[in-house]
Amino acid sequence: MTTRRTEGRGRRFDSILDTVGDTPVVRINRLAPEGVTIYVKVEAFNPAASVKDRLALGIIEAAERSGALKPGQTVVEATSGNTGIGLAMACAAKGYPLVITMADSFSVERRKLMRFLGAKVVLTPRAEKGLGMYRKARELADKNGWFYARQFENEANADMHEATTAREIVADFAGERLDYFVTGYGTGGTVTGVGRVLRKERPETKIVLSEPTNAALVKSGKPQKRGADGGPEESHPAFEPHPIQGWTPDFIPLVLQEALDSGYCDELIPVSGPDGIEWARRLAKEEGIFTGVSGGSTFAVSMQIAERAELGTVVLCMLPDTGERYLSTPLFEGIGEDMDAEEAAISMSTPGYQMP
Repeated sequence: MTTRRTEGRGRRFDSILDTVGDTPVVRINRLAPEGVTIYVKVEAFNPAASVKDRLALGIIEAAERSGALKPGQTVVEATSGNTGIGLAMACAAKGYPLVITMADSFSVERRKLMRFLGAKVVLTPRAEKGLGMYRKARELADKNGWFYARQFENEANADMHEATTAREIVADFAGERLDYFVTGYGTGGTVTGVGRVLRKERPETKIVLSEPTNAALVKSGKPQKRGADGGPEESHPAFEPHPIQGWTPDFIPLVLQEALDSGYCDELIPVSGPDGIEWARRLAKEEGIFTGVSGGSTFAVSMQIAERAELGTVVLCMLPDTGERYLSTPLFEGIGEDMDAEEAAISMSTPGYQMP
């Protein structure tokens, strides 16, 4: 066995924002079926620990280039958390005030992280679902003249994934087999941006999209009613509340619609929240890979594909964020703060330093 060593990145960074992207692709060693290779793209390596760092930076810098975002102008966005955390990081680094609207059903740690990074978080009633926080952000932008990031409709979202995520995948698998790319959707930016590139440069790679079983908006086949700006006019009739935070709001985003209309999705496989939770836990305990419910859900679908695939198949699975975003959610249910009976027995097996 060789001794591990590091040699640095060979460069110094001028800003935390320069570290967005170039996340590692990691092989699954213990959970993958024999004869099939599964890799995961670990987006928690982004500086604010999720894939949404990419779109947050992409939207802000595109708005700066176009002049839509003025120096010192307040940014406002509706988010389930990860985009807001990414925007909070980007706005802090660039000096923009940020206001986030978020339904109060999402995990408490998300709003705390955004506030820690300097953002103001305005909560909306969970009964109004994602559409409520979306409309609140639009109201605030219209009244105050703030820049509305509009992650669900903004072309800069998918453009950023086309320029970064997709290019990383192509480079990491250059000259190598890649049979499946698996992802869920929140805004649809990942599947749309990556789909643009894979269709042209890796047409043999099948793109698999997933959504919650009890909120199968795309699978329903029912179109989303939209306003003139492409935004949702009402909640999608197939939506039900689900535990996969960050996935599938109660409408089909315009950014995702491009992928659906352009045929970037070869297969749609729904997944249940409990399955996502179970696989997130197994990734942690059996691979040492710490991801949230969305990552566990994408991995659950990847395992379904791997179990039926021919020998030699290679699957790439997106893991959108870190499990630390889910401490107050069912992902950590049963994970205690105090010692359990087995831990207490270990403590008592030697005489010293025991808790009373």
